[in-house]
Amino acid sequence: MSNFLFLFRGGDKEWKNQSPEVVQAHMQKWGAWMGSLKEKGKLVDGLPLSEKGNVVHKAGEVITDGPFAEGAEVVGGYLIVTADNLEEAVEISKGCPIYEHNGNTEVREIMSMDM
Repeated sequence: MSNFLFLFRGGDKEWKNQSPEVVQAHMQKWGAWMGSLKEKGKLVDGLPLSEKGNVVHKAGEVITDGPFAEGAEVVGGYLIVTADNLEEAVEISKGCPIYEHNGNTEVREIMSMDM
């Protein structure tokens, strides 16, 4: 078993134009999906990220407000899941509610740093 990072991107433009009722219903889907992953022992951790932040360049010499990439590129949250391999992790990601708002999920294995 390995841990995999799901980075959730995009969907913000459509998301921000929804009514509070639609937002609440969508968030309930996230809760149900994450709850099912937890019950199966697949969810390690995960949270949404603030829209505010900074990007640090050149070892701190340059700090800019951000991230302000295209809406499809902004990372809005993450999950860490456990899976046997990348293929299983990708299958797990297919149940994510982010696809309802044209978002996407980057799935990456978390490697160890054996020192």
